[in-house]
Amino acid sequence: MGNRIQAVLFDLDGTLVRYQGVEFESSWGALGVAAGLKAEWDALLAKYLGKPDRYPEWVRENASLLRGIPVERVVAFLFPPPYAPGAREAIAELRKAGLRLGIVSSGVSLVADFVRDNLGLDFAVANELVVKDGLFTGEAILRVDLWNKLEVVQEQARKLGLPLSQVAFVGDHVNDIPVLEAVGCGIAYAPKTPDVERAARFVTHQFLDIPRFLLNTS
Repeated sequence: MGNRIQAVLFDLDGTLVRYQGVEFESSWGALGVAAGLKAEWDALLAKYLGKPDRYPEWVRENASLLRGIPVERVVAFLFPPPYAPGAREAIAELRKAGLRLGIVSSGVSLVADFVRDNLGLDFAVANELVVKDGLFTGEAILRVDLWNKLEVVQEQARKLGLPLSQVAFVGDHVNDIPVLEAVGCGIAYAPKTPDVERAARFVTHQFLDIPRFLLNTS
């Protein structure tokens, strides 16, 4: 690579964690099931799917359904999260090599923050569901729009003092394509579409291939 990779940023849903039985293997979908709201969650997904400009509305409506539900009700279902096979070991290799590691995801910060702490990552940026006195308030703070993830990645690179050419990003879905194309090394892990594969420098279905590729080519 023209510039040595100094940081690796990860998508969350379908990449680091892969919840089964929900759309896109996502933390949002898993949260809806955990809260007993799967039918309502699925109806909202159908309402907004294919309408990228209305993603903030989708987040707000999902959050409103959670109002008054105890966080502890969902924790047992969400944690420990179903990590992608080899993810924990791959993260450990990258951390040992001294790379900065983080999450940039339009998933749920409740899950992203757990993964950050559990795997020893440096930071996580995801969408926050506001909690007060152990209950969801029904409010959300949109930190990563599904279709504007690149802006957040650029911001995190600036905070790290790195050009994008020294950042790698690992993602799986079409909303990751702009990031995969912009960073120094785009990695498609278990890509959901051929377009994602084409946007990446490296494609793999084995998480442990990621540190082997980065550390041998940086």
